[in-house]
Amino acid sequence: MKRLATILIVLLAIATTACSQSMKKPDIKLNPHPRMRYEITLTIEDAPGPFDTVEGSAGYEVANGSCVPLTPFTGATIEPTKNVPIALTRLSDKVYKGEIYVDLLADEDYFGLGLCRWSMPFADFGLRIGNLLFGHSIALNDILEGKSDTRYFNHRSYFSDDAKSQKDNRPRVSSGRANRSDFKEDSKSTFSTTLVAKKKF
Repeated sequence: MKRLATILIVLLAIATTACSQSMKKPDIKLNPHPRMRYEITLTIEDAPGPFDTVEGSAGYEVANGSCVPLTPFTGATIEPTKNVPIALTRLSDKVYKGEIYVDLLADEDYFGLGLCRWSMPFADFGLRIGNLLFGHSIALNDILEGKSDTRYFNHRSYFSDDAKSQKDNRPRVSSGRANRSDFKEDSKSTFSTTLVAKKKF
């Protein structure tokens, strides 16, 4: 019985050590010489009023899971992620601009298992009023190809109870629709946000 207890204690210590190693957050470094710079323009059309805040962030994640240690027991990998705020310049009530670097983070051997390669799958933008966030993302392929992406939102959401609430907690997110016609009878009572990227040299 004592021997079994000792074995269990040893196994628990090993598992705890493995867990602490695999869950250790890497010291993510910036790329000292980023080159993939893009300007993203956010254009708002037909909004029924102003917004409390307009913000953006670039989302980065490790693309190759083989460089990340397995988590204990589950045997899965949890690839590191990082969100970096985008400094937006307000040009008017309708237009905001910001810059991102697709290759902002440094590819390194963060876990001793080989080179971790960062990717930036998307850039997120949010227009907040009260406790409601109108969210819009643009994918990496659209950024690289200079394509525009438009989302449509209902005016009624802008005047909803969530939009009127001033509670300082996690807002409810409205992701809108890809087509104005999706709102059917309310299609005329909509506003849109358009994102388009342009390479900066």
